[in-house]
Formats: sequence, structure tokens, C-alpha cells
Amino acid sequence: MKKYKLEITVFLLRGITMMLELVAARVLAPYVGSSNLIWTTIIGIMLIGMSLGYWVGGKLADKNPNIKTVSEFLFIACITTSIIPISEVVIIDNLIKICNELVIVAIISATLIFGIPSFMLAAISPMAVKIKNEEEKAVGKISGKISSLSTIGSIIGTFVAGFILIPNIGVRNIILISSILLWIMGICLYNNKNKKTVSIMIVILIAIIGINIYSYKLFKDKNPDIIKDVDSEYSRIWVKEIKNENINYKTLQVDTGLESYIDQNTGEMGAEYLKYFDLFDYYNENANSVLMIGGAAYTYPIHYLDKYSNKTIDVVEIDEKMTEIAQEEFGLDTNNPNLKIHHQDGRSFLNYNDTKYDAVLIDAFKGLNAPFELTTYEAMQKVRNNLKDNGIVI
Repeated sequence: MKKYKLEITVFLLRGITMMLELVAARVLAPYVGSSNLIWTTIIGIMLIGMSLGYWVGGKLADKNPNIKTVSEFLFIACITTSIIPISEVVIIDNLIKICNELVIVAIISATLIFGIPSFMLAAISPMAVKIKNEEEKAVGKISGKISSLSTIGSIIGTFVAGFILIPNIGVRNIILISSILLWIMGICLYNNKNKKTVSIMIVILIAIIGINIYSYKLFKDKNPDIIKDVDSEYSRIWVKEIKNENINYKTLQVDTGLESYIDQNTGEMGAEYLKYFDLFDYYNENANSVLMIGGAAYTYPIHYLDKYSNKTIDVVEIDEKMTEIAQEEFGLDTNNPNLKIHHQDGRSFLNYNDTKYDAVLIDAFKGLNAPFELTTYEAMQKVRNNLKDNGIVI
């Protein structure tokens, strides 16, 4: 294992780099959204950081290639990674208050928060190539092996973060685990350990854990209205309680968009436009079966089930976490026999569903954007195929 410690390090570093890229999108989303422009900004800034890291790391490798320098870069990377949650509150939250250009906020935030860890992690690869070449004298073979391992690490890191870690343990825990993993790699590579260096390493570990705890407290203190901060497969979701003399609302926010809210005093849905969905009953008083695409906090389905006790409603909601939140925070009763929930993409459901409905209600959004695949002529044809003869679409 010792023989391959540099290869293992490079493999893990590239996996962590890709995890941080996905984390960056989640950290920025509630402030600037997750549009194509924001993703372009994140990817571009991190690539710039990596390019500079490769260049500087290559120059350092030619001057004095040694394991100690690699280890020191790892320790700096673990510290700059661990402060990402604090940076969210200190940098992004304040920038968004003084600048209304979301792309500019994204560029500055991504540069300050994610550019530095990207730089530090990338700088290690050319050092690893140089050190291994000093040992084996086969630069082509070594550079090819390191490049291959870093690419494989990127692939695995992307899939593990996107499919497993983000929806199951959340962004904050991924940052903490990544920081500790970088710290462990730094210790494993550091050769000449004495009492002083061991003490410094322990202090760094305590600092990483302390920063994580403090960042959580700082976030709560700065955002007392946020009662739930959840990462799902698809989004970062905030549940807020907004109270003053005149209002008492509970809201559900995805990206920068307000998806749903209720009046906590009455339990009624807050969004007035949702009441227009009741027009299905005006246009077709015999309508008994309704399909709704887009559940979010299920404020309209809850209203529907309360108002029309003799009618059924099927709700298509792609995100299971949304349904869980609707149960926990907004009063959804999933055991109601008149309610059937389909955790599926709305367009996919329309394509393959063979049940006919008296009405189809479409209220699908992510943040401020409607899913493109539900806005096309072909999508409306699919909706028509899901209707009974006198059916209505709202």
C-alpha cells in the first residue's frame, strides 16, 4: 500500500474535486439559482483554479519535488474545504444583498469559496508525477497512470456524490468528510513526524470539526427563519417560518423560488393562483378523478382532499423528499384513500400512464423555472391522451 500512496492520493483528490463541484451548485442554489449560467460559472471557475494549480504545482515539482510539500498542500486544502459552510454565510449571503447581478455573485462566490480548494488539489498531481518519476524513471508511464487514476477518481466521485452522498447525508456532511479525508491523506504522506508536527496535525483536525460545528450555528443564527435545510436527489430545499404582526407563513423554497406556502393560522394554502385549479369542477361538475403534475408541499392536493371528499386525486412528484417534507411540515396525509402519489418525472408519467382522468392540473416548477419537457406541443398531446372525453387541462 505504501508503494502506491501517491497514486491513491491522486485518485481520491480527483474524486473529492468532483464532489466539491456538485457541492458548489447546492451551496449557491438558494442564493443565485441553478440555471445553465450558474452551472457554467461553477465549472469554469473550478477549471481555472485547477489550471492554475497544475501550472504552479508543476513549477514547484521541478524546483523541489518532495512528499512533505504534497502533505502541506493537503493540509491547506483540508482547511480551505472545511470553511466552505462559513463562507456561504459570510460571503454569498452578504454579496447577494449588495449585488443584484446573480452571475457576478456566482463568479465572485465560486472564486473565493471553491477556487482555492480546486487550486490546492490540482497542484498535487504534477508533484506526484515528478516524485514517482524520480523513483521509477519512466515519465510517460507515470504521467499516463496518474492521469488515468485521476480520471477514474473523477468518475467515481461524481457518481458517488450525485447518486448516494448528497441525497443521503447532505452537503454539510460531505464537506466535513472530505476535509477529514484530506487531513488523513496529509498525515499518511508526512514522513518526519515529531511531537511538534503531530501537535499541529491534531490542532488542524480539532479546527476542522470546530469549524463545522460553528458554521452550523452561524447559519442558524443568520437564518432563524429556516427550520429545515434538506438536500434531495434533485434540489436543496429550505422550509421557512415567516412571522410578523400580519402574517404567519410556512414556506417551501427550492433554489431561489418559492414553491409552496401555507397560512399557519388557518392551515390554508397561501398561493392565490392555486384556487383557480378549482375551476375544473366548474367546467365539468361530474369530474371525479384528477391528475396533478407537481406536488412540492402538496398545498393544493391537501386543499382538494378537504374540499372534495368524494373525488380522487393522483399527484406526480419527482422528488420523494418533497413528499416527506409535505408530511412532516405541511400536514399531508399520505394514507388518505382518495390520494395516490407517483414519484416519477411528469413527462415520463404522461408517456406511459394508461389511466384516464377528468382533469389534469399542471403546476410543475423547479425554483422559478418550469421543466421544459412539460411545456412543449408534444407534452400537451400526451396530456390530451390522459384525459377522458370531457376532460379539462388547467
